[in-house]
Amino acid sequence: MQLSDFDYELPENLIAQMPADKRDNSRMLVLSRTSQTIEHKHFYDILNYLNENDLLVLNNTKVLPARLYGTKETGGKVEIFLLEALSEGSNEWSCLIKPSKKVKPDTIINISEELKAIPVKRLEDDGEWLVKLVYDGDLFNILHKVGNIPLPPYIERKIQSEEIRKFDTERYQTVYAKDEGSVAAPTAGLHFTKELLEQLQNKGVEIAYVTLNVGLGTFRPVKCENILDHKMHSETFEITQDAADKINRAKASGKNIVAVGTTSVRTLETAYQKFGKIKACNDHSELFIYPPYDFKVVDKLITNFHLPKSTLLMLVSALAGKDFIFKAYKEAVENEYRFFSYGDCMFIQ
Repeated sequence: MQLSDFDYELPENLIAQMPADKRDNSRMLVLSRTSQTIEHKHFYDILNYLNENDLLVLNNTKVLPARLYGTKETGGKVEIFLLEALSEGSNEWSCLIKPSKKVKPDTIINISEELKAIPVKRLEDDGEWLVKLVYDGDLFNILHKVGNIPLPPYIERKIQSEEIRKFDTERYQTVYAKDEGSVAAPTAGLHFTKELLEQLQNKGVEIAYVTLNVGLGTFRPVKCENILDHKMHSETFEITQDAADKINRAKASGKNIVAVGTTSVRTLETAYQKFGKIKACNDHSELFIYPPYDFKVVDKLITNFHLPKSTLLMLVSALAGKDFIFKAYKEAVENEYRFFSYGDCMFIQ
């Protein structure tokens, strides 16, 4: 498999800059793998596709306000994108810094009166640094005051008003977000409302929550033409005993495991690869899923439309078949579906 095999043309106007007016009003392309057919629906129609034979697995991670804007003592502007702490409670974080080449170790970057950042050393990856954060009090409280929700670069905000900032802070989180630690949203979950989840449960659909903290592994671009040379960045995940019991019980009884988002897929498939079943754990995933891949846990998938040449596009191609996925993407473009994080979605069954 070559990287160029996963490229496609996307008109720029189809990259969603804002979400649907209501979360579940987004459009949904339904792919049937058995009949190789495609239907055009809205997300609220998911009620007609799931029932008591399905277990829905959602990633309840919460997005950190991880984008910081600071100033060097020389006056130069610097953007710092926090990725993850070296360990729980550590003040040393791996980060992306822009402009990376104009920053030197031990430079003091003032974020606010409460927070400073001091680059310690460059890490191996392009633009990635180890940074020491200097602050008094609770870091997460400070980040909520001075940090910004890290929208992807293809979502442009020409007007940075407080109203827009507040809007993105609310809409770029799932309604069930709980455990703070991600630098990007698990975007397939953005389509759910609390009411829709309740309606699904009333139909007998069981729900389990896992946590994968979305980091570089999910969105770092593939740069090597031979995709086998790509190395996934490690991301931490947690599966509780309650979630493990629900998933194992569902598999044993023949229920469908419906993953919401590629992060849920990678959490479940990683756990199975490591333990031969779904086990309660705190662990990490470097799993790169591409065709052909034999899925051990996941039967169905709710997912957004992904960037060309991305590991996410490779994952969905592994589940539904590359030709079928590219046929669906072509149809989505022709019908002017909205793409990427704030865009529409597909249900692969």
